[in-house]
Amino acid sequence: MNVPDIIIAVDGFSATGKSTFAKMVAKEFDFLYLDSGAMYRGVTLFAMENGLIAKDGTIDEAALKVVIDTLDLHFRNEEGKTLLYLGERCIETEIRTLAVSSYVSPVSAIAFVRAYVDAKLRAFSEGGRVIMDGRDIGTTVFPNAELKVFMVADEKVRAQRRYDEMVEKGDTPVFEDIVKNLAERDYIDSHRETSPLRQPEDAYVMDNTHMTLHEELVWCLGVIQGKFLLYEAPSLTW
Repeated sequence: MNVPDIIIAVDGFSATGKSTFAKMVAKEFDFLYLDSGAMYRGVTLFAMENGLIAKDGTIDEAALKVVIDTLDLHFRNEEGKTLLYLGERCIETEIRTLAVSSYVSPVSAIAFVRAYVDAKLRAFSEGGRVIMDGRDIGTTVFPNAELKVFMVADEKVRAQRRYDEMVEKGDTPVFEDIVKNLAERDYIDSHRETSPLRQPEDAYVMDNTHMTLHEELVWCLGVIQGKFLLYEAPSLTW
């Protein structure tokens, strides 16, 4: 199916499977996948490693603002995977820890951090044919995106997904800590002053609580076919 060169914005709460869904769609329809959350995690990791976040969670915003524009955060495509680099260092593993997750929401709520990330994402997306996931992609980063998806799922299902994801990577998380972290992030993301998480009015809502990845892809295919009047029936690989 010849999907046009559009921008697909995928938003939703933590652990709804936004990145997995976006990567799958990117591979299936030959789009560039960009993970906006990875960018915020990259800034958070930098701040943590450089002593800009105190043990009590206080962020040295003044110091961070001085260096934010010098951060060389960028994506590289390696063997079909989009990986985040800080300079010449791949930081994909480090940014996925629970420690980074604990601070990423307050860091991403800072206006100048969001401005930095938004500018980077827009530069990466010039020319279209990009699918990007985050929390304000369809409302702030790309309000004119041709297709917007908003993902939701049951809270306990989301926590279990995040738990399984971390265990698979060799971590030893505590399930209750993950539940607490997700609840805190949901609240902060939804109530922050700059670009809060909210459902775009023109978004298609996907509740994937009980959906398989194949069902998610079929759902997306149906949306694309209906929205852009494409009637060719492709053979899906998932």
